[in-house]
Amino acid sequence: MIWSRSLVPTLREDPRQAENLSHRVLLRAGFVRPVGSGLYNLLPFGLRVTQKITQIIREEMNRIGGQEMHLSALSPRSLWDKSGRWDAYGDDMFRLRDRNAQDMALCPTHEEIVALMASKELRSYKELPQIWYQFQTKFRDEPRPRGGVLRTRQFTMKDSYSFDLDYEGMDRSFKLHHEAYSRAFTRMGHRFFVVEASGGIMGAGESAEFMVEASSGEDISFVCPKCDYRANAQVAEGRPLPAPKLQAKREKVHTPGLKSVEEVAGFLGVKPSQLVKSLLYMRGGKPLLVLLRGDYELSEEKLKRTFGGDIVPATDEDAGRYMGASLGFLGPQGVEIETHADKSLEDSDIYAVGANEDDYHIVGISLSQEVNIREYLDLRRVKAGDICPRCDEVLVEKRTIELGHIFKLGTKYSEVMGATVADEKGADRAIVMGSYGIGIERSMAALVDQYYANDCMAWPVTVAPYEVEVISLGEAEVSSKIYKELSEIGVQAALDDRDVTPGVKFTDADLVGIPYRITVGPRGLKEGKVDIKNVATGKIITVRKEDAATKVGELLSKEKEDVSGI
Repeated sequence: MIWSRSLVPTLREDPRQAENLSHRVLLRAGFVRPVGSGLYNLLPFGLRVTQKITQIIREEMNRIGGQEMHLSALSPRSLWDKSGRWDAYGDDMFRLRDRNAQDMALCPTHEEIVALMASKELRSYKELPQIWYQFQTKFRDEPRPRGGVLRTRQFTMKDSYSFDLDYEGMDRSFKLHHEAYSRAFTRMGHRFFVVEASGGIMGAGESAEFMVEASSGEDISFVCPKCDYRANAQVAEGRPLPAPKLQAKREKVHTPGLKSVEEVAGFLGVKPSQLVKSLLYMRGGKPLLVLLRGDYELSEEKLKRTFGGDIVPATDEDAGRYMGASLGFLGPQGVEIETHADKSLEDSDIYAVGANEDDYHIVGISLSQEVNIREYLDLRRVKAGDICPRCDEVLVEKRTIELGHIFKLGTKYSEVMGATVADEKGADRAIVMGSYGIGIERSMAALVDQYYANDCMAWPVTVAPYEVEVISLGEAEVSSKIYKELSEIGVQAALDDRDVTPGVKFTDADLVGIPYRITVGPRGLKEGKVDIKNVATGKIITVRKEDAATKVGELLSKEKEDVSGI
C-alpha cells in the first residue's frame, strides 16, 4: 500500500457527530464514513480490518464443521407471519411492498429462512447434525442509531444455525459454538468474558453473550469478582441489601400530583427502599399486580419470562376500572387482583404505598397482614451493591459491548416451518435448532475501545489493516527498498511516501494504528540504521537498514505463532 496513491482520509480534529471513542477514532482514522443516520461506508482500511475479522470467524466455524452459504436478505411476509415475528418485531423491521403489492421484509435475522430450507432439504436423522452459517447484511430500523458502527440500521452479521435430532445434540452444538467464539475472539485480540443473557425475541431458551468492558458500552453486565457469576442486566440475579425498617404508624397522607418514587419518598420523609411500587399489568384480558421495592426497576425480560410474552402494562383506564385510581397512586391493600411481589420485599414488612385514591399515599402498610401476595419472585433489575447469588461478594457493574450472542432455540422455528426429519423408528421429529451471531463492524469498534490509549491506536496484528508501516522522512530510496523487501517476504506493508511534515505522518500513524512502524530518517541513516517500533508496547529497537525487513518478519512470526496455538 503506497499512501500517496491510497484513500486514507484522516482528520485533524474530532468530528462533531462523534458520540464515543470508537466512533471518533474510526472517523478520524478514515476507516468509516457516514451516509445517513445509522448508515456507514467502510473505507479501505476499515474494510481490511473487517475482512480479517471475517476470515478468523470463518476458519473457526469451519473448524467445528460449519458450512458456509449466502441467504437472501429479502424475504416474503408469509415466513414472518408463520413465526409470529412480523408483528413481534414491530417498527424495528424494515418492511416494503413489491410491484405486485406483496409485503416483504429486509431480514434482521434468518431463523425463518433457514428453518424453511431445512424443511425442504433435510429428511432423515442420518443427515443430522448440521451447522450452516453465513456473512450477510442485516437491517434493523433502529429508533436511535448511536455509537457509530456499534448500533446501526445496516450491518454485517455472521449468523449460524445448528440442526440436531434432540436437545442433547443442541447442547453439543451450543458448546461447539461457545468454543469457536472463544477461539475467534481470542485470535482477534479481544479481552472478553461471557455472561448469562436473555433470549429476547429470538426465543426463551438458554443464551450467552460474549462481552468486552468499555467506557462507551451500550450494555450493562454484572460480574462477581470472587466467583464465576456473570450476567447481563436483563437477567442478572442478586440479593438486595436490606431496606431500613420503617417505624411509622398507619397514616393516609395527601400527596397531590406526586407520582415518582423520588417525589413521594421525599414528601413522606421515607427512603425509596421503604416505598412499594404497585405496577399494574394486563395478561389475557385480566389484571395482574406486581409489587417492587421503590429503589429498584422492574426487569421486563424477567417479567415476560415469568408471566409470558403477552403481558402488557395497564393503561390509566385499566387502573381506574380495576383499582379505582390513576397510575402512580396504586397500592396492593384491599384489592382482589392476582398479586405477586419481588423478593426484595421479603426483608421487611412495613412500607409506604399508594392509597388507591388519586393524590394520596399510605405510610405504615403491613404487607403480611393487609396484602394477599400469591408468590415472591425475582422480577427486578439488579443494581450495583447487590450481593452475588452464588457467594457473599458484592456484584460489580460494568459497561460492556456485546461481541456475540448464542441461543438455544429448541423447536420454536422448526415446528412452525414444518422442519422435521424421520427418526430411527420412522417417526417425524421436529428438528432442534440453535442460533448464533457475531456483529462484524461492532467487533472492529470494540477493539478500538480496548487498544486505543494515549492518543494512539495499536491494532492486534491479526486484524490490523497492515502489519507494518514504513515512514519515510525524506529518504525515499531506502524506504522504498525496505517496503519492497517486506512485500517480498509476505509482510503486509504500508509506505508513507507523502510530501508532508514528519508531524503529520506520525499523527496519522498513531490514528491508523498499524502495529509495527519502521522510521527511515536521515539521522539514523548516517550510521546505516533505522528504528523499528512496536506500537502497542512503545518499545523501539534500532537495526541495520539491510536487516529491517527480516527483523520485522521475525517479530510478526513470533506474535502470530503465539496466537495460532489457540
